[in-house]
Amino acid sequence: MKKWFGMLLLLISIVLITGCNKEPKPEERFTAYVQEWNKQNFDKMYDYLSEEAQEKVSKKDFTDRYKKIYSDLQIKNLKVDFKAPEEVEEKDGIVKFPFHVKMDSLAGEIAFDHTAVLKKEERDDAKSWFVNWDTAFIFPNLEEGDKISLPTTPAKRGDIVDKNGAGLAATGKVTEIGIIPGEMGDDEEKIIKKVADLLGLSEEKITKDLSASWVEPEHFVPIKKIPGDANDLLEKLTAIPSVNNRTVQARVYPLGEAAAHLIGYVGPITAEELEKADSQYQSSDVIGKRGLEQVFEKKLKGENGVKIVINKKDGTEEVLAEKEVKDGEDIQLTIDAGVQNKIFNELKDETGTAAALNPVSGETLALVSSPSFDPNTLSLGATAKDWEKIEKNKKEPLMTRFKNGYAPGSVMKPITTAIALEAGAVDWNKTYDIKGLSWQKDSSWGGYSVTRVSDTNGAVNLEKALVLSDNIFFARTALDLGKDKFVAGLKTFGFEEDIPDYTFPLEQSKIGKIDTDIALADSSYGQGQIEMNIVHLATAYTPLMNKGNMIQPILVKGETDGAIWKKSVMSEKTAADIQNALLKVVEDPKGTARGAKIAGKRIAGKTGTAELKAKQGEKGKENGFFVAYDTEKPDMLVAMMVEDVLGRGGSKPAVDRVKKVFEK
Repeated sequence: MKKWFGMLLLLISIVLITGCNKEPKPEERFTAYVQEWNKQNFDKMYDYLSEEAQEKVSKKDFTDRYKKIYSDLQIKNLKVDFKAPEEVEEKDGIVKFPFHVKMDSLAGEIAFDHTAVLKKEERDDAKSWFVNWDTAFIFPNLEEGDKISLPTTPAKRGDIVDKNGAGLAATGKVTEIGIIPGEMGDDEEKIIKKVADLLGLSEEKITKDLSASWVEPEHFVPIKKIPGDANDLLEKLTAIPSVNNRTVQARVYPLGEAAAHLIGYVGPITAEELEKADSQYQSSDVIGKRGLEQVFEKKLKGENGVKIVINKKDGTEEVLAEKEVKDGEDIQLTIDAGVQNKIFNELKDETGTAAALNPVSGETLALVSSPSFDPNTLSLGATAKDWEKIEKNKKEPLMTRFKNGYAPGSVMKPITTAIALEAGAVDWNKTYDIKGLSWQKDSSWGGYSVTRVSDTNGAVNLEKALVLSDNIFFARTALDLGKDKFVAGLKTFGFEEDIPDYTFPLEQSKIGKIDTDIALADSSYGQGQIEMNIVHLATAYTPLMNKGNMIQPILVKGETDGAIWKKSVMSEKTAADIQNALLKVVEDPKGTARGAKIAGKRIAGKTGTAELKAKQGEKGKENGFFVAYDTEKPDMLVAMMVEDVLGRGGSKPAVDRVKKVFEK
């Protein structure tokens, strides 16, 4: 019994030893290698390499090379396929396995077939199979000493043009100022100081440029780009010995300040932007910084062309993958450059904003914000002095005012009129007996009252209330209408929602909190917490020219024009009646917009003055508004807001400027 038990233990030991010493199959070893490759575990891959391969490349070099190539080429979706054959042919301790590699790169798909050679080698008293690796495993025909390069063809940035094809942002010519070091002689310090003063640069920056490793005495060393029309500056600079210039291409903005907030500008991509951007960007690229340059960045940029090339030792090249260059798209706006320029020139000495629409098609003809900035200066590289000037300007020239919401004041009254008429809370014959310049509902209002500027005593009807802009009439109308119907009416006009598909991001027009009768009364004439952006304000007047339908404004040419955003916000009759009243606002000798009357034109409009103060009785800021259009040629409606009009006639600065736009 003991004899048989001993033999059994011996047999078990033999089986275990035999099992432990079992040689792995070559197909199993290569399958494991491929698995590590697909996971891009390059350090583990190295452990599968043959002695011959490891003698040619160290583990660090092997790992670093793969990582760098895969990173530089932005390799994704790597798939190495190997199917083990049913029968493995071995000859002199060598087997061969075909495999297929496929991957996506920044230049497109790379795919190739290759054959792996595995050798049987003994290591640590055990035999196994190892991959006889060479550089062709990375890419076919890649040999030791070859290099991989990535030549690129930059995409042309798309232009932004107006409705007539005039450039608003385009590739144009600018002047690049440079210094030829060998011509500076003994005046290097003086020359650097003069150039630094004229260009607003630091002397250290220029000295650093001139000290770059590539610079030779005869080289033109670029210092700064300036606008192509900066002739006075160019003349002063080129009068300095060694200073030269050349014409180069850059992004230019023909309207300059007039369209800066709308169009924006481009600038060098920052490290933070590069990290967030997709693989199309390189550290040398420019990117849209604000405005439509930023909104349309993906369309405007296009896609750079790129090749992945093996540069052979003998000077020949082999292209592994190639992506053709795709230039950026041109964007055509509905903006009319002439109208944009005209309105900006009227507004540029003020702080304010304006929008011009074609009230029938919905095309945005102009979007203006003032004060402004020069996008050409910022795009070409603003100096510290340039930024300091902008940032210290209390009028905030970088603020895009046409996207913001403002209390509209009395330009709100035609909207309130339409809501009240459609709800039956008022008609054109209804009157309120109003005396004096102030009114309150009852004693529950305490010391608060609604005030008006008109000295009319007695019966006031709706038309007179619009012509004289009577706050008391509209406050009483809103109280008769009630909060729920008033709020519901505002929402039919698009309050508390985005303008559908409008390209430039705008703040929603807000109703705010209407929790008291005082708040309801104030809201009726555009005070309280009511806020409107200037585009929505202009849009809210379009039902007067479209049989009661509110047109959807558009900014990009080719979008559906004449589309209705809000159908039947008022009846056709209500629209016609309100328009007749707004004609009298301009044409009546007592009308608040009588200063906008133009011989030979029939201008309809509404004025508004929004008071910005903490409580009644205090003096605060005032913003003046005017919305107007020519009833006999309704192809342009202008809404304008001028800030800080206290003591200047309220809406008068806006009225005067809008009048000049229509006169011209």
